Amino acid sequence: MSPYRFIVILTIVLLLTGCSAPAAKELTLTVMTHDSFNISEQVVETFEQENGVQVVFLKSGDAGSVLNRAILSKKAPQADVLYGVDNTFLSRALSEDLFEPYESANLAQVNPEFLVNTSSLVTPIDYGDVCINYDIAYFNERNLTVPRSLADLLKPEYGKGTGRDGLLVVENPATSSPGLAFLLATIAEYGEEGYLDYWRGLKANGTVVVNDWEIAYYTNFSGSSGRGLQPMVVSYATSPVAEVIYAAEPITEAPTASITGTNTCFRQVEYAGILKGTKNLPLARRFIDFMLDTTFQEDLPLQNFVYPVNPAAKIPEEFIRYAQVPLHPAVLDPALIAAKRDQWISDWTEVMLR
Repeated sequence: MSPYRFIVILTIVLLLTGCSAPAAKELTLTVMTHDSFNISEQVVETFEQENGVQVVFLKSGDAGSVLNRAILSKKAPQADVLYGVDNTFLSRALSEDLFEPYESANLAQVNPEFLVNTSSLVTPIDYGDVCINYDIAYFNERNLTVPRSLADLLKPEYGKGTGRDGLLVVENPATSSPGLAFLLATIAEYGEEGYLDYWRGLKANGTVVVNDWEIAYYTNFSGSSGRGLQPMVVSYATSPVAEVIYAAEPITEAPTASITGTNTCFRQVEYAGILKGTKNLPLARRFIDFMLDTTFQEDLPLQNFVYPVNPAAKIPEEFIRYAQVPLHPAVLDPALIAAKRDQWISDWTEVMLR
């Protein structure tokens, strides 16, 4: 065989058998988050294509469970970025020394009110208000006035005077993020000296307690399934938007609304942070930057029913039409929450569940 022919044949064989240099392995960025987090596939792909990386979302239960998992695995972190710790648990996350410092240049775009009580360890991403939602039809059909304040909920027309359990269902703050937020709203309104007496009044008036939001909203609440016994539920100011978007048949009016009087709602802010020990620090920083960019921020509302912290992000028409924004939501210093949260929950449990 001619040596030239041999070289040609060998070259063809090498090409056909893929003996060229191996392709570089694709990088992976893992983001630990709560189960209810969603983001559009095309938004994620934008970041992936721009950075040559695959983003994996590690869903780890509710917000409290996510934080616990991050704490338990902090010596061998299971993710690069943690998203979804809110202001009710923020101080605990910071005290556990979970995060790498990072201040995104995009923080300059963030509404300054969300930068209060934060540090370079976490970045605010979105916010929403935990409020009492009510079934509009229930109140209209009975010509019953909707409560306007926390104090109104103690009135007999919303309680056992109805001949059954009270008209309000709440979540256990020991097991539920919105339940904890509502407890904090009552503390903001009545102070540490008066909130337990308020809860004793709710208990006497027949307020129903369940473990989590799913049970409260989809089993007890009459406004969603129409089968529940309580026409009021602790949920979110954006829940009416979801009712319209996910209605079985198209509707033009929300069947539910929110009670938004002073201190009846608690404002939750969700944060993201880079976990210490990440082997993808530059990529993790770029992902934090990306989460503050309008591409990501404008996708949040209809995926997670929260508001963006970047005021340049456009708010969907459905939010403008169907959601109510409380003018005076309850707020508490995260440091105070950190110092007293466990005791408040313990004392609440003694009053409501013992």
